[in-house]
Order: sequence, then structure tokens, then C-alpha cells
Amino acid sequence: MADRSSIGDKASSSIIVDLGDRSYPIYIGQGQLSMVDFGRYIKGKKALIVTNETIAPIYLDSVLSQIPDKTIDVVILPDGEQFKNLDTLNLIFTVLLEKQHDRTTTLIALGGGVIGDMTGFAAASYQRGISFVQIPTTLLAQVDSSVGGKTGVNHMLGKNMLGAFHQPNAVVIDLNTLASLPDRQFSAGMAEVIKYGLIADYQFLQWLETNVEPLLNRDEDALTYAIKRSCLNKANIVSADETEQGIRAILNLGHTFGHAIETFQQYKGLLHGEAVAVGTVMAAELSVLTGHLSPLDVDRIKNILTAFGLPLKSPAKMTSNEFLSLIYRDKKVLDGTLRLVLLKTLGDAYVTDGFAIEWLQATLIKACEA
Repeated sequence: MADRSSIGDKASSSIIVDLGDRSYPIYIGQGQLSMVDFGRYIKGKKALIVTNETIAPIYLDSVLSQIPDKTIDVVILPDGEQFKNLDTLNLIFTVLLEKQHDRTTTLIALGGGVIGDMTGFAAASYQRGISFVQIPTTLLAQVDSSVGGKTGVNHMLGKNMLGAFHQPNAVVIDLNTLASLPDRQFSAGMAEVIKYGLIADYQFLQWLETNVEPLLNRDEDALTYAIKRSCLNKANIVSADETEQGIRAILNLGHTFGHAIETFQQYKGLLHGEAVAVGTVMAAELSVLTGHLSPLDVDRIKNILTAFGLPLKSPAKMTSNEFLSLIYRDKKVLDGTLRLVLLKTLGDAYVTDGFAIEWLQATLIKACEA
């Protein structure tokens, strides 16, 4: 585990996601787009970069310059969670087929979580599986969605319900890309950073509570430390449970509630991290009713989420009954039984179906109060 003393280390570093012969590095540091030899991760003669209309003008040329002696095609997708669907995914397949890409080609995801998820799913599906590389350009993607091999798209009836586990060859995190990230997107990413402290790393949670100002100011040292520690937590959990048969499920703290909010809003309202923040509060409130957390613990969670500009309440017009209906479509529902990620203490999460429906309903009603 990283420690506080490493916060001043600005040098690039790598973390290994240990999956045996499918292990891969996460490169983290300033200027990685101009430092990493992307060509070493492209085994064939061709590659396809998948990006969006916001990111392409800023970073596409930098990536292209790092891949000499390869034939590189590009597909530029519309930007936004509402475009994370099968129709948009099909645009990637169309270019792959039109440009006659084969099983030796490599996809390169250049963008945030939406681009990473769709590119990974395309790689998992095209000719039954090809290689891909993640270059996440948002904080949320850097600390969460780019690591671990979860890929997929949304359906109008549920978030990430169509997808596959498909690990990348490498993850390249250039901290310089965060300079162009809007404040709202940055705050949304912090929801996932805070999650790691809540589920498995209490010392990290304490550090976050005392470093709000430097993080909001995007202090280079603080941000480097937060990203490295988040990625290390994610890598350790994924290495222990790649396909979410056990401990990996704790990474979904707040996500069952959050995904319901996103589905209700048809992916046009709260950002993913914002919805997860609301869901995290709901999970904490339910954890009080189960006899684990104290109200003071919930206050600490609310305080740090608020400090980073994250919401605490579900959207207006969303009723508790609508909430209940949507969460029962979640992937953690098995044989009709809903399982949720709750907290035993701050820094210790678990997955359980051991809660009374009345407690869940009370939590939903409280979240939906005006």
C-alpha cells in the first residue's frame, strides 16, 4: 500500500494488475502521452483509436505521434453518457469492418469512462476478442473504470446491463489531461476516489479529509498521490477477484442506487460520480439501520462528499417506488434477491442481502424527500 511519504514523488510509476499471464501495467505520471511507447502494445500492423469530439482536438495528435510505423484509423464519437449504447457501439464496428481490421488489430480508448467502456466492449466482441489499451482522460476513468476490465454499454432500462469482462493490455494515465477537465467532472471523479477510503482504506479516507483544499486546487503532488493510491486499491481487489465472484463487488458501494438514478434520468441528468455520491449516502443510511454505522459516521461521509461539491439527494420527481423498481433490475439481484454493498465501519465494506425491506424503503423515502 502507498504511504503518505510518497506524495512528493512526481516521477512516473507503474502498478501491476496481477492476473497471471494476462497481467498488465497502469502507468501513472505527468506527460505519459509523450513518454509511453504505445507501439509495444500493438501486436499487429493496425490499430483503431476510439475517442470523442471533445477529446480528439486536444489529445489525439499526441497519441498519434507516439505510434510510428503502424496504420492508425480513428473513430470520433459523440460525447456524453446518453450515447453509451448499442447504436454508438455499432459505429466502432462499422469502421473496423470498413477498414478491414482483423484479429491482430488493437483498439485504443482515448477519453473518459464512456469511451473506455465502449471501446473495451468492442474489443471483447470484435471477431470474438481483440486487444485494447486504455488512455483515460478524466479523473473518474483514471481511478476506476479504466482498470479492471469491466466493459459495456447502457440500455434504456438499465445501466451497464450489456457488456463483458475484457482486460486491457495497458492503462496509461497522464495527469496532465486533468488540466482541461471541467470542475464538475473533476468532482464527479472524486466520488470514486472517496469510495476507496470508505470500502477498504480508512487511512486514505482520513488523508482525503485533510487534503480537500489541495485536491480541489488540483495540486500536483496531492493529485498524484490520490490517483496512485486509488489505482493500487483497485488493482489489489481486481487481482483477487477478476470477475466479481466475491470481494470485487465491494467496489460497487453506492452504485446500485446510483445506477437507478442514472437510468431514471435516461443518462442525461446527474453524472455517474454524482449519482454514486447520492447512492453512497443511501448505503450509509441503510448501514445505520442495520446496526453498523453511527449517525456520526454518516455525517462524515456527507461532509467529505459536500466538500468536493457532490450532491446528497436523489433527483426531484423520483419517487421511492420508482427507485425500488429500478434497483431490482441491478446486476447484483440474484434469483430475485437484492444484494447491496453496505458498510460495517468506515473502511470496511461487505455485500449482503441481510436487511429488512422496510429499512430499504425507509432509506429510499428519505433520499427522495424534497
